[in-house]
Amino acid sequence: MTRNKREATDASTVQRQPYRVHLPGFIRDQDVGLGDVIQRATYAVGIRSCGGCAQRAAKLNSLVRFSGRHRT
Repeated sequence: MTRNKREATDASTVQRQPYRVHLPGFIRDQDVGLGDVIQRATYAVGIRSCGGCAQRAAKLNSLVRFSGRHRT
């Protein structure tokens, strides 16, 4: 195995922190994931969720989080 392939495999197993977007006027106490936002919006317009929707929501939540205040 070459070095580049080994580095790519090692990098794919590392868990990254989600990208945080700060929206001080819109989010109050707890963080909200992008997947949760999309899930709520689709529910509001009458689209039922399925197993694929839950997987998509979990993946998007792990990528992007919205928070109200700057946390350390």
